[in-house]
This record gives sequence, structure tokens and C-alpha cells, in this order.
Amino acid sequence: MNEIEKKYGMSQEVIELRQKVRKFIDEKVIPVEKDIEDRIEGREILKGLQAEAKEQGIWALGLPKEIGGGGLKFMDYVYINEVVGRSEAAMASLGTHTAQDATMLNLFGTQEQKDRWLYPMVRGEINPSVGLTEPEVAGSDPTLIQSTAYLDGDEWVINAHKWFTTGATRAAFTTMFCVTEPNEESRHRRASMIIVPTNTPGYEIVRVVPTMGHEHGAHCEIRLTNVRVPKENLLGERGEGFVIAQKRLGPGRIYHCMRWLGQAQRAFDLMVERSLNRYAHGSLLADKQMIQKFIADSATEIQSARLMTFEAAKKIDRGEDARIDIAMIKVYGAKVLHDVIDRAIQVHGAKGVTADTPLEKMYREARYARIYDGPDEVHTATIARRIIRKYKEGGSWDPANF
Repeated sequence: MNEIEKKYGMSQEVIELRQKVRKFIDEKVIPVEKDIEDRIEGREILKGLQAEAKEQGIWALGLPKEIGGGGLKFMDYVYINEVVGRSEAAMASLGTHTAQDATMLNLFGTQEQKDRWLYPMVRGEINPSVGLTEPEVAGSDPTLIQSTAYLDGDEWVINAHKWFTTGATRAAFTTMFCVTEPNEESRHRRASMIIVPTNTPGYEIVRVVPTMGHEHGAHCEIRLTNVRVPKENLLGERGEGFVIAQKRLGPGRIYHCMRWLGQAQRAFDLMVERSLNRYAHGSLLADKQMIQKFIADSATEIQSARLMTFEAAKKIDRGEDARIDIAMIKVYGAKVLHDVIDRAIQVHGAKGVTADTPLEKMYREARYARIYDGPDEVHTATIARRIIRKYKEGGSWDPANF
């Protein structure tokens, strides 16, 4: 067993696969990142990368083999996902961008739903979207949603107003989170998930919401007016919307945190390389104590976030309660991501805020990390609330055995 295996529990097979994925990203994906952003040309480039990823056996690695994925175990995929995070474009290039939606459909979908939506999605033939957030109510409290659906014979009739429905302009369907059980006593049993093809009459993309750093239809505002879909489009059981959403979001937060490590590591690499090649005021930047502190602080924070993320993932893998660990790393990982990129920009000086490096785009994207999948404030409250509850019950908080 080598040093990496001893430290992190990676098998030799995973180490080699990780190196293969990194080589593909660094040599194939990163050089064409800007080209992929082009609406027309980018699609063809992406298709080529996806085909090559399939040929190399690195496509959809974290999804089960029976649905067309690579079949990696959860922890093995966690280790790979850190490398995927080095480039935003790598997610679509390697078929990992639909992992959360694929997991949701695989766990709760009927065979008919899997045949129509899941398998083509895993193959990269169609894209999904999810309608959760609404402009009129707080996105951090999904019990407040106002979208509704009711059965009229054999059809669901849906009325909804959503935004931040990511990828709706290119999606084949949107999984809608809406109230179907308004009289249910428990607020967490009132909502259901219903699959809505985006070409259904009454499905309207109101606009692409202008957001920081996104220019080409990433986040959409949509409206559904008396949209009718077959009752068979219900995902899971009635009133299971919250359960399904958490099954989608829980492991997804760990994947976010792993990808942030990849982004932070890439920014760190650029920072150190710049410090070794930039001469100013009588010496290289790397010889200046202030820059050395940037490097030392960043390395310390990245490693701290890495170990916290691995620990949370291991708890999930063992079937333990990892909610507090996930909340911790979601908050801390987002801060580390921002701070490391910020320092890297500072070391690059004026060049750091230009498009000549990936840092300015990475910086804008990093700001989203403190909001999506639950804002920092909600996760911080969760951490404190669960720890306090433990003490009220006569226990204490032991980080190694919470």
C-alpha cells in the first residue's frame, strides 16, 4: 500500500483512474474551455469530448453500470470528482453533469420513466432540469412553495412559476416540485415531483435570468399554465417530493465540495506558478513573505477542506448520519474556494481580473457556492441546532463519533 492509499484509502485502480481523468481534463478539456462556451461551435466540441470520454472508459463514472454508467463505488467517485472540479466544462465532457438527476430517476422512477428519460440522459442524448426555486418565496424554505398540481382524470394539471431552473433552454424535461397534497398536516408531505416534457403546451420559458458570469441560458425563469401531463409522470409516490429532493441534494453537496477542491487546487497551482515566474521590486514574488503567507494559508485551507470532505463522504458511505458534516463542509468549502481564488487573483495583479487566465471566471462562479443547495446561513444554523440538541439529550459533540 503506497502513501496515497494509506492517507486517503484510494486503491491503486482508483489512483490510476484519477490520473487518467486528470490527463483528459488538462490536455483535452481545459484548452478548449472558452470555445465550449460558444452556443453553436461549443456543442460540436462538447460532443467530440463526450465521444472520446466514452472511448477512454471515463464516462459517467459515478453512475451504476446497469443504467449506462461506470459503476464506481461512492467513495471512489468522490476521489475522482475532485479532479473533475478542475474545469466546469469537464462535468458535461465526462457525463457527470446529470448525476444528481440520474440518481433521482434511478431511485424513484418507473421502468417506463427510465426508458424514456433516464437512459437517454445517461448516454448524453438529452438534458434534464429541475423546477424547485420560486421568485415569490424564499428558496431556502421549500415548504413555502406555491406551485400546484391536481389530478383531473388521468392527467396532472400543473400551475407553477419557477426560476433558476438551470438548463431549461436545452432540457428535454423539467422535474417539477409542486404541492399535490395541500391538506396534509405535515408541511413536508404536501409536495410531489412530476416530470414535465419541456415541449408540453403551457410550458413557457419567460426569460433567461441574467446572472453573474452566465451569459448563455444557464438559469431560466419558467411558467407553467394549466400544463397537462399523464398521471404516470409522477416521480415516486404522492407527497414524497421532499424525500426525493433530499436524496438528490444530499450526496450532491459532497460532489460540489469535491469539485470546489479541484477548482481551489487549480487556482493554487496558478498562484504558485505565477509567484515563481514574476519578478518585482528586486526579487521573485515567491521570495516575498506576504506571497509566502498566501501560499501557506491556501495550502492549509485546501487540505483542511479536503480532509473534512473525505470524512463526510466516508460517513455517507458507511450509512451514518452525516448531516452535520455535510453542512460544515458546505459552508467551509465555499469559503476556502473563494479565498484561494481571491489570493490567486491578487498574486496575478491586473492580469488576474482579465480573461487571459481562468481566475476571473472562477471567482464569479465561486460566489454562487455560498447560495446554491442551501445558503450558508441555513447550514450554519443546522450545525448549531444539531450540536445543541445533542447536549440537551445529555450527550456531547465528538467530532470523531458524532
